[in-house]
Amino acid sequence: MPRMTIGRFAREAGVGVETVRYYHRRGLLPMPAAGSTSYREYDEALLRRLGFIRRAQAAGFTLEEIRELLRLDRGRDRRSVRQLAQRKLVELESRLADLRDLARALRAVVHACDRGDLAAPCPIIEAFERETTPGSPEALPRTPVGSGRRQGVQPS
Repeated sequence: MPRMTIGRFAREAGVGVETVRYYHRRGLLPMPAAGSTSYREYDEALLRRLGFIRRAQAAGFTLEEIRELLRLDRGRDRRSVRQLAQRKLVELESRLADLRDLARALRAVVHACDRGDLAAPCPIIEAFERETTPGSPEALPRTPVGSGRRQGVQPS
């Protein structure tokens, strides 16, 4: 594949030009040298790296974690990469458990709404208003599951 301008590079990767620039600023993508046309020219290796970044994000890794994975790969530190991936797996499994609890709680209040007295206050609204333990069958968590864990998400 021939070298690409930033616009073509972004299109090939399925992201916006601003996303590419954001990754440059964050130090995840090196800035390519200017070519014979005085435009910076991107190559297949950078396209693969950008693909890695996007897939790692989709797997739940933050940009800081991705930076660490890239750093570890340069040193071929497989043990540390595995440990980082194992921590991410534990975190994702915890988030899945939280989501299952949330679904169970929401199912319970939807069911209560279906069979409730129309003159009584709405059980769904009440569940969101009262303070309860997250995941309890009669209520819903006060904060979104996994809130604050998607750090480093940028426009695409």
